[in-house]
Amino acid sequence: MGIENKSLAEKNYRAKKMMLWFGIISLSMTFAGLTSAFIVSSSRPDWVDDFQIPNAFVWSTVLIVISSLSLIFAKRAILQNKRKTANLGIILTFLLGLFFIHLQFSGFKAITEQGYYFTGSASNVTASYIYLIAFLHVVHIASGMIVLAVLIYNHFKNKYKKDQMLGFELGATFWHFVDVLWLFLFFFFIYFLG
Repeated sequence: MGIENKSLAEKNYRAKKMMLWFGIISLSMTFAGLTSAFIVSSSRPDWVDDFQIPNAFVWSTVLIVISSLSLIFAKRAILQNKRKTANLGIILTFLLGLFFIHLQFSGFKAITEQGYYFTGSASNVTASYIYLIAFLHVVHIASGMIVLAVLIYNHFKNKYKKDQMLGFELGATFWHFVDVLWLFLFFFFIYFLG
């Protein structure tokens, strides 16, 4: 019976990880399609060549990298049974995520102050793509914030231990994915708009 339970737990572990990776792959394909459309559209005559990426996007990029590092820090603390240190890391990650979202909206505001809008007569295809891609990423960061809130709740309920890390690993993998996705998008914008 013990071997069967271990085998079932292992299958459950692999199934949950595989489901997460299927989700990550489908999200990656969505953004691959959007960035491909961005590249194709850049040959249009109404494309803006001198578009400036707002500084808020630069700072949000720095924060998202730090947030991934703080989550790695939290995981190491859990594995070492340092609960207070883990609390600090997870909560810091959550706060950095909130600041990231704030800075993204500050970036959107800066884009409108440059005279570019998502829709309407003052819009253009360049700004519309940037708004769409960046806002869609913010939606996924918001999903990641919900995941982080669940991690915080479960951690305070003492559900994560050295041998019980599946939920934490799944949540951390998703968070790191949306972080890496933003890094890709940020440097993509820098390259194609610079």
